[in-house]
Amino acid sequence: MALADLEFSRKRIARRRAQVPGRSAIANAENNHDLDVDDLMVVEAHVGKALVIKRYAPRARGRSGQIFKPFANLTIVVREVEAQAS
Repeated sequence: MALADLEFSRKRIARRRAQVPGRSAIANAENNHDLDVDDLMVVEAHVGKALVIKRYAPRARGRSGQIFKPFANLTIVVREVEAQAS
């Protein structure tokens, strides 16, 4: 259920993040917390800033230009949702 939420979300980043961290969050929930994989649901997903590596590239007339290589922290929170009785 959690992967389906990420896969069918309208957010652009969701499809990409369903690949590795989404599967990692599900594996952690299953192995570390003994939760049922079929009942997991993505409760929260957000991206935060991390470090920025600064590099310099040569430019015309002996000058240099800065190149910024930003990184991000991704947090995905999954919880087990109880199945509703029909």
